[in-house]
Amino acid sequence: MKKSKAFNGASKLTALLCLITIFLTPFVVVNAGERGVLMEFGKVQNTILGEGIHVIIPVVNTVKKLSIRVQKQDISAEASSKDLQDIFTDVALNWHIIPDEANAIFQQIGDEQNVVDRIINPAIEEVLKAVMANYTAEELITKRGEVKAEVDNVLTARLANYHVAIDDVSLVHVHFSQRFDEAVEAKQIAEQEAKRAGFVALKASKEAEAKVNQAKGEAEAHRVLHETLTPEILQNRALDKWDGKLPLIFGRGEPTLFNLSEFFKPYQ
Repeated sequence: MKKSKAFNGASKLTALLCLITIFLTPFVVVNAGERGVLMEFGKVQNTILGEGIHVIIPVVNTVKKLSIRVQKQDISAEASSKDLQDIFTDVALNWHIIPDEANAIFQQIGDEQNVVDRIINPAIEEVLKAVMANYTAEELITKRGEVKAEVDNVLTARLANYHVAIDDVSLVHVHFSQRFDEAVEAKQIAEQEAKRAGFVALKASKEAEAKVNQAKGEAEAHRVLHETLTPEILQNRALDKWDGKLPLIFGRGEPTLFNLSEFFKPYQ
């Protein structure tokens, strides 16, 4: 009887200790799109906590959660082109922390805001200056796709050293100084006027050429007609149109019939 009571008392004590241990042992929940950086007395460990619930040792362990979701960073940067024009660029960068390197980025740089302030913003400004310097202001307009691809490649390689992956880079707006815009507008107007003047000159030349060709054609037609129009042909044409009636010629004397031989004498 005494043994039974002692066993029941020990069982209750064990159960109580288990409950105390469960309630006193802290849990950490890593949400979707996050990674947990495990630290032991403040020292970053190699273990990275994935999504879900994790048990840690009180006082000994702490956990810093970092988002690995795609984040957007907007920045405006100034650079100079190859021909020394001021270029102002609005950039939209989509990036995320490499999940398997979350502990390294927290140990070396810090949280997401530290990554933006210390790494991403300076990298964008430096890369833009380096890439823009390879193109003239006009090429930055006509070769925008090529410029964007180069910025993407250089920035991706640079940020990979800091455990950051680039998802997309967008050159939202590239604009120039007001003086340059005015110079471009003046150049376009001059080119349009030059094209118009060239068109007018070409039109006048074509019209003059057409008149010369027309005159040459008429002269050639007259020459051919003069060479081929013989008296016999004239007689035949006149006879073809004659209705068979001889006209009467009135003078001082009596009316006489018209003599055809007299008509054809000038052509013989």
